[in-house]
Amino acid sequence: MTDSTPATGHPYQALGQDQVIDAVEATGLVSDLRVLALNSYENRVYQVGIEGAEPVIAKFYRPDRWTAAQILEEHAFCAELVAADLPVVAPWTDAEGRSLFTAGDFFFSLFPRRGGHAPEPDRPETLYRLGRLLGRLHRVGRVKDYRHRPALTVATMGQTSLEFIAEHCIPLELRSAYVRLGEQLLATVEEQFAAAPVTLQRIHGDAHLGNILMRGEALQLVDFDDSRMGPPVQDLWMLLSGSRDQRTAQLQQLLEGYRQFNDFAAAQLSWIEGLRTLRRMHYAAWLGRRWQDPAFPRHFPWFGSERYWSDHILQLREQLATLEEPPLAPGPFFG
Repeated sequence: MTDSTPATGHPYQALGQDQVIDAVEATGLVSDLRVLALNSYENRVYQVGIEGAEPVIAKFYRPDRWTAAQILEEHAFCAELVAADLPVVAPWTDAEGRSLFTAGDFFFSLFPRRGGHAPEPDRPETLYRLGRLLGRLHRVGRVKDYRHRPALTVATMGQTSLEFIAEHCIPLELRSAYVRLGEQLLATVEEQFAAAPVTLQRIHGDAHLGNILMRGEALQLVDFDDSRMGPPVQDLWMLLSGSRDQRTAQLQQLLEGYRQFNDFAAAQLSWIEGLRTLRRMHYAAWLGRRWQDPAFPRHFPWFGSERYWSDHILQLREQLATLEEPPLAPGPFFG
């Protein structure tokens, strides 16, 4: 990965409808020339009509983010999950078994179109089923490790973000306060992680509700773009919301479903707020790294203002206090 360096160009400006159609047709499919751009910031994603068949979803990976080996590891993991009968939207393969293609400077893949909506997080039965699904996913994920994809660690998600923001993003008058706070946060998170060791394994990596489709009662997992080696709890905590009591009840339902198929190390619960801290820091750095992509100033116009950074520092101060609170602990789970 080269995410630790600022963007220097606008590669997606060279990607128009004609280029998308040409790329899809180079795989052997025949387009009906209907192209619809879908919401995506990290990559560019299009629905492309196919003659006599269902449309496909064409995903053009951001140049210089992942290597071919890293993308193919993600695809192989998805194929393993499908083989284990998990409802995962895996990439399309051609007659030769290829799932990754090139078009100019871009890697791209095709996916079947799947409809649905995000699940309702306040339905206990839905959370229970999501827990079962993630428990099954993690059973497959622990069979072997990624060799090329990075791990979710304080260094990869936190330290690189702190350094990038300090050097490239934050106003000079706020830099010292941000660096001191960031170093304190990362030291606290590192200490908490070290006190409760967890074996890292292949995970989805970004299992928020937007990456879960529900149609009728069927659940499907999509978008493994951020899959990496990480603690299994990373795929659980982003499904929690609301007050502490609400999050505890939601976690209870998730874990009851999860334990139908997999063990869950209780030590991971102490990682939740540390993982939230890393995500917040990484998100701010992600916006900064992508700022030369014209889509980002258009969709995130508030980023980079002094107000934004003041609010961000306030959120991190609150997060530091939250790190001192006891972790969530649903009682029956420990029984």
